[in-house]
Amino acid sequence: MSDYPEPLHNDDLAVETAKPRLKRPPLYRVLLLNDDYTTMEFVIDVLTSVFHHSEEKAAQIMMHVHQKGSGICGVFTREIAETKVEQVMQYAQQNKHPLQCTMEPDSDDDGE
Repeated sequence: MSDYPEPLHNDDLAVETAKPRLKRPPLYRVLLLNDDYTTMEFVIDVLTSVFHHSEEKAAQIMMHVHQKGSGICGVFTREIAETKVEQVMQYAQQNKHPLQCTMEPDSDDDGE
C-alpha cells in the first residue's frame, strides 16, 4: 500500500492542456501610384497625415513613387490597410486630385 490516497474517480487526474499557437495575421502593403497631375506637395501631405511619416521620409517615398511609378507607404494588417487606402482615396477626391492608392499582400510575410 502506498502513502498516497487512491484517486476516487478517473477525472481526479490533472491534465495539462496545450496552449494554442497563435498565427500572425497576414500583412498587406499599401501603395501610392504615380500620375501626371497630383502635386508632389499633396503626396507628401498624404504621407505625413495618413501614414504619419516624417517630412524627410515622406519626401523619399514621394520621389520613389514619382521615379518608379509606385511606392510602399506602409505594411499593415488587412483591416488597417483597407482603412488607409480608403482614407487616401477620400482625401484625394476631396482635394480634387486623381491620386490612386491600392494594397497587395506583403510578399515578405512568411505567414507564421
